[in-house]
Amino acid sequence: MIDYQSLRFDYRHHTDQDASRPAHHPVVIVGAGPVGLTLAIDLALREVPVVLLDNDNTLSSGSRAICFAKRTLEVFDRLGCGDRMVDKGVSWHVGKVFFHDEQVYRFDLLPEPGHERPAFINLQQYYVEGYLVERAAALPLIDLRWNNKVTGIEQRDDGAALTIETPEGEYRLSAGHVAACDGSRSNLRQLLGQEAKGRTFRDRFLIADITMDADLPTERRFWFDPPFHPGQSVLLHKQADGMWRVDFQLGWDADPVEERKPENITPRVRALLDSIGFEGVQFQIGWASVYTFACQRMEHFRHGRVLFAGDSAHGVSPFGARGANSGVQDADNLAWKLAAVLKGEAPDALLDSYASEREYAADENIRHSTRATDFITPKSEVSRLFRDAVLELTKRHAFARTLVNSGRLSVPAVLRDSPLNTPDADADAFAGAMVPGAAAADAPIVRADGRIGWLLRECHVARFTALLFGTGEAAERSLQALKSCDFPLHVVRVEGATPGGELAVQRYDAQPGTVYLLRPDQHVCARWRQPTAENIRAAIARALAKA
Repeated sequence: MIDYQSLRFDYRHHTDQDASRPAHHPVVIVGAGPVGLTLAIDLALREVPVVLLDNDNTLSSGSRAICFAKRTLEVFDRLGCGDRMVDKGVSWHVGKVFFHDEQVYRFDLLPEPGHERPAFINLQQYYVEGYLVERAAALPLIDLRWNNKVTGIEQRDDGAALTIETPEGEYRLSAGHVAACDGSRSNLRQLLGQEAKGRTFRDRFLIADITMDADLPTERRFWFDPPFHPGQSVLLHKQADGMWRVDFQLGWDADPVEERKPENITPRVRALLDSIGFEGVQFQIGWASVYTFACQRMEHFRHGRVLFAGDSAHGVSPFGARGANSGVQDADNLAWKLAAVLKGEAPDALLDSYASEREYAADENIRHSTRATDFITPKSEVSRLFRDAVLELTKRHAFARTLVNSGRLSVPAVLRDSPLNTPDADADAFAGAMVPGAAAADAPIVRADGRIGWLLRECHVARFTALLFGTGEAAERSLQALKSCDFPLHVVRVEGATPGGELAVQRYDAQPGTVYLLRPDQHVCARWRQPTAENIRAAIARALAKA
């Protein structure tokens, strides 16, 4: 088995370093973490060559980001590496909330049937990065350069000039577009004189990876003010390889250096295990860190030819697993738009929609993350009294459970007000959640070969997809309109009357002839009960920022 934490990637001299004038590349991505790798793979699958620069030659150490949401797994499916993630990760959907020493309620994130992917998997970040690196290595359009640190950038109207430091000295590159995916301490953000603004939380948390022989159910457990860690909060959940992740709230006055020492971590973990009935169970500490955090973002994610994604653009608290998941969704949003602009299929204005849509999503994530942090770590006596009263009520009253916030878990933002959406026609009344701007919901469907498959698997990895529901005369009229729109659409037939297709019809409130138009990132951008070729052409033009 590969030890991804100990991998070291070779620095290699590139011919660009010997060029008499800076070599030009259409896209340069800075940062080979989960976001930069996702973006590079997505662009390569769209036949866009990419140079990916990383200032290091290793993957992340320790678990760091571990909770990867259903929507992120669906993105990884489209990129060709979702199965590896799910097979290695620990799937879960049940969470339990405790107050003092009592369980006050439990929740189920995926109570309905008919989804290929679980609500979440827990998988250490180094596995996610390792699998993405291996996927990138299989794509010849990705040029991944380790130990290449960007130390300078000059913007021009037609691109940017980068200065890059390597073990052999400096060289320069020319880029049509630059994607800054270089993390919360983004060097590119500093080089451009930009900053992220927001709220910094005066609290400290210890995270520790431990291995042990405890046969605990695979559930997320969150304690408020438990007897084994009074006055603070604790989170416990399982990862791959029989490893468990524990988060202990410490308070602002805790000494980060002292708290990281094994002799100080051990009694905290021992007290936790003893309290849940695992007295005497032996454990080992694998990795630990003490962190603080802020909820903040850049004002604008686009600066000329430089586009910011992931932690370089926005930051949230770890409660709710919104960091890595929102970063992957940034890449998912940016890749198809950048490819369309580079290929001349869309105007430059399409990239402005990347910024506006993901700035909106960042605000939503920051709002949820801030509320979770305020609930978990009340900073006044009144706030603490309110929180504790809510937790007491949850034992008997369902309404109070909606007020508990131990981290509202990541779901994709619904881009309702995106300029790329075509509003529903007045005559086309729809029910349900699949409004323009929503990420398409998965469901079982009957494939053309008669086998049961999954709706999102049938969508095209790089093109607009039209979901056509039903059979009969109405469906045939819609099919003819799709064929007549003179755009290379990928059409997926969903026959709800066939056993296996009922859930898709229900989730999309479909009738025979109903059509949903999905962008290449699988967000709904238009829907009709009975479209015309003209309707479809206009919606595609709008989704490409041509209208």
